[in-house]
This record gives sequence, structure tokens and C-alpha cells, in this order.
Amino acid sequence: MNTSIPEITLNDGLTLPAVGLGTYDLRGAAGVQAMTSAIDMGYRLLDSAFNYENEGAVGEAIRRSSVSREQLLVTSKLPGRHQKYENAIYTIQESLYRSKLDYYDLFLIHWPNPKTDLYVEAWQALIDAQKWGLIRSIGVCNFLPEHLDRLKKETGVVPSVNQVELHPYFSQEEQLAYDKENKIVTESWSPLGRANNVLQNETIQQIANMHQKTIPQIILRWHIQLDALPIPKSSSPQRQLDNLNIFDFSLTEEEMKLISSLTRPDGRIANQDPAVYEEF
Repeated sequence: MNTSIPEITLNDGLTLPAVGLGTYDLRGAAGVQAMTSAIDMGYRLLDSAFNYENEGAVGEAIRRSSVSREQLLVTSKLPGRHQKYENAIYTIQESLYRSKLDYYDLFLIHWPNPKTDLYVEAWQALIDAQKWGLIRSIGVCNFLPEHLDRLKKETGVVPSVNQVELHPYFSQEEQLAYDKENKIVTESWSPLGRANNVLQNETIQQIANMHQKTIPQIILRWHIQLDALPIPKSSSPQRQLDNLNIFDFSLTEEEMKLISSLTRPDGRIANQDPAVYEEF
């Protein structure tokens, strides 16, 4: 483990590095190369999903890397169309076959899909898969407090992680507070925004100038000080390294408030509201 990266302990005892690598759209030989580069740079947490169609590339990158499997923490996610209990179990097994891994360190329900209303059934499948040793830690993505409350009420098991859209234009203050109160670690997907102009924001640029850092480094540091775990994606070795170089400075309370104040009611990147959105 790169000792310069702090660690976060989940409510079930598993320890994750405070920053990970997003792998959305990293596929094929180029994806393997990008992920192998990231591991060489010091990343130990890789975030994947069944619907990213790159679990095989993740497994291949792990086998090609100079780091042992035991030092890496690998995440995948259950897609919406496979939330029935039996289908969920098969999907977890298929995900492992695709990656040629014996277990996942973290497995998440990708979206609650509340209209379909099978997420409690899917959660029970993850609980059982964890008991069988297929998964070390289980969590969710994009779950609102009402969904999390129901999981706790009906199964007695609280997710270790809730991975949500989180960036300066969508700061998720209430969700962060709920997760923290319930000892759930919040992971940030699209922590640097995607297809929006947050990386050109003048306010953040001014803060970056003060610290002699880049805008992405300032935003990632903001996540860290929110007690969120960002998983930025990059295929560039230099940007991968830059995204890890965020632990040698701190933002002031005023700077944190300035960045958080950029949040917008319509700040979601793709208007994917978990209260109504249905993932395929």
C-alpha cells in the first residue's frame, strides 16, 4: 500500500484507501494498460461494474501488475436488470468468472430502481454471497435515505458504502450527513464532474492558485475533507499521479464552504434522480 494515502475503515472492518480509480469506459487492451499504470502509480482500489463491461480487463490488469491480488481492493456492481435474488447470485458468480478472481473486496447494488422494487431482494443476495466468501464487503450506489432505512429495517444489515454522484455542482450535503450518521462511507462517482464545466470554474481556479495545485487536485481534496472517498477516472499516467498528490495540503474552512456553495438544484450530470431513475 502506498503509505502516503490515508485509509478508511468501513463499518464491517474492511479498510479502503482514501482515493480509488474509477474504471468506467476503460476497456480492452487500452483499458488494461491504463489500469496497470494506475496500480503502478500507487492505486489500490479499483472501481468496476457489470454494466461497464470491463470486469475481464480489470482482472487482466491485476494479473499483469507487479502488485499481489491481496494488496488490491476490487469493486463491482449488480445491474438493475439482475436484482431478483437468483439472478443476483448468478450475476455475482458470472462477474467473478469474467474477472477470473476468487472474490470481490466490495460489491454494490448499482441503483435502487424503486419502481421495480427488488432492491431488498438483491440486498439479501449480497448478504448471502458475503457469507459464502464471494464478497468481503457489501454496499450500494445511489441509495437515498429512504432506501437505506428500508434495507436496515427489513434485513438488519447496513451497507458499508454508498457510492453517489458527488462533485462541486452537486454537493449532496444531506446524503453525506445521513451516511455519516449511519456509519456508511460515502464514495463519490464523477468526483470531478463529467461533461460539465466545473474544471473551468473561476472560484476553484483561484483556490488552486493559492495552493499551487490544479483544479482537479483542489476538488479531490475537497472530497477528502468532506470525508468522502473519490474515485476519479483517468487513463493518463500523469493525471493518475496528480490525482493521488492531494495529501500534502489542506483547504481552509472558508475554501471548503466556497466550493460547496457552487452546488446547484439541477447539478446532476445526467438528471439521474435515484427516486425515479431505473437502471437497465
